[in-house]
Amino acid sequence: MKRRSGEALLLQTIDLHERDRIVVFLSRDWGLKRGAARSARARFSRFGGELQQLAKVHLSWFEKPDRDLVRLGDAEMIRSPGALHTDLEGILVSSYLAEHMQVFAQEDEPDNHLYRLLDSTVQALIAGCDRSLAARYLECWTLRLSGVFPAPRQCPSCGNELGDEAMLAVEGQGFLCPSCGAGAGANRRVGETALSFLRRIGRADLSRLQENGGFEESTLKSVEAIAREVRRAFLGKELRSYGVMQRTLRDLAP
Repeated sequence: MKRRSGEALLLQTIDLHERDRIVVFLSRDWGLKRGAARSARARFSRFGGELQQLAKVHLSWFEKPDRDLVRLGDAEMIRSPGALHTDLEGILVSSYLAEHMQVFAQEDEPDNHLYRLLDSTVQALIAGCDRSLAARYLECWTLRLSGVFPAPRQCPSCGNELGDEAMLAVEGQGFLCPSCGAGAGANRRVGETALSFLRRIGRADLSRLQENGGFEESTLKSVEAIAREVRRAFLGKELRSYGVMQRTLRDLAP
């Protein structure tokens, strides 16, 4: 049995039997992991209130080669998700961000880029960053890091620089100039403001984007639709948390 420890972001907790929980976490040094937290639901559990979604913790755990689940030892809070869990929208956004890592991160394969992306996004949200901006930033960068959503610079078909307008390729794998897009059957136009967002996220972090005034709601809606189309084409399905978030917020809207 090997003992491991390190910094981790908690993605999901699932009740197991009467006293235990399964914890899905993204470790900075060990990748995506699933562990059993024994007696985590007990009244005087050693885990206390540490096992919160998107909490940043220092975890220790034990691994056996023939076991899918590791056994969690101790958890020490580094950063609480704080205000993210004080309202329904924050809880829904938290689940949406966490599911990205559960789907795109690889088990037992550390990915410092994905870890830093989620870590910095949560930190920005706790500091008051606009939630829609943060969600668009993370979903676009997750796709980009997965190699399916390149920055809109050149048309991959003709090689010309993309200007203020582009077309999303049919399979959602990139952006074509309007001429090549029309010839390839692409039907989603990508306007100037959405292209500006997709270019700027490669040069500025979330806090700087927020400080510079952020983006109009219409731009963020456009980026959301583009990322949704690319994600669905890549995964062959939609993230469950996205559908739940959309339906719930729509039902709550005045």
